[in-house]
Amino acid sequence: MEPWVPSSLLDRAAEGRVDDAWVAGMWEHPGSRVFGVDERSTVTSTDGELRWQRPSGPYVPELHLLVGLVEGRAWFVAEAGVLGGPWETASLRDLTPVLDETMADVVVTGVALVNWHRVAPHCGQCGALTEVREGGHVRWCAHCERPRFPRTDPAVIVAVLDDADRLLLAHQRVWESNRVSILAGFVEAGESLEQAVHREIAEESSLTLTSLTYVGSQPWPFPRSLMLGFVARAVGTAIHVDGVEIEWGRFYTRAELEDAVASGEVTLPTSSSIASRIITAWRAGELT
Repeated sequence: MEPWVPSSLLDRAAEGRVDDAWVAGMWEHPGSRVFGVDERSTVTSTDGELRWQRPSGPYVPELHLLVGLVEGRAWFVAEAGVLGGPWETASLRDLTPVLDETMADVVVTGVALVNWHRVAPHCGQCGALTEVREGGHVRWCAHCERPRFPRTDPAVIVAVLDDADRLLLAHQRVWESNRVSILAGFVEAGESLEQAVHREIAEESSLTLTSLTYVGSQPWPFPRSLMLGFVARAVGTAIHVDGVEIEWGRFYTRAELEDAVASGEVTLPTSSSIASRIITAWRAGELT
């Protein structure tokens, strides 16, 4: 399966960002750019494309977060309200498919940083208000004298195949009526990724799995997930969904899925998601 943004040119500037003066200098550089993220995690845009502006005013570490460098040009992100507005915005689902790999990497990282600072200004250990450092990639707790880093919530997403190489697709109750995808869920406390895969698939479909194999990952900052993709074989084909989260599920051959997509019977995940990349790999016969 094609990995997430393998050709990205984003340099997260790990060495430079520890110097506050260097970060401030990059903010003031005439070639630097900044974009905004609003409270819904949508990104400033114009006509479906990323909208950015040149930084203005003094650099404020708590407001202006350094995503990194692209071919020497600094990219910053901020809350959309900080940049003025009102702004037109677009979701990552709509925006990332039209961006090249580097800018998709920039935008997803920017959304993840804004979401982290929005929900975690205080130290998780002592509750003290923390200080933004390293261009927004670290928060420092003066009381504990320790850095605090962005939290990432791991989630597993699984292509379940039967012995005939059919793919299991399912529909969640909260989705539009024809939308389907592969099964996914968050890793619980104390679980390994493999344990989470077996538990989630059993809970949502009652299937038992064998031949579990890791296939790839993708950041998904809603608000701070890391999606870890797997492929596995099902023992048997008797599906019993929970009826609460998952409304129905079934195995598809490639021909059946092609016909269902063409007729509008089902809609697949957007191309920016790891679910789409996994399903695409299976449709191409590249997922085993």
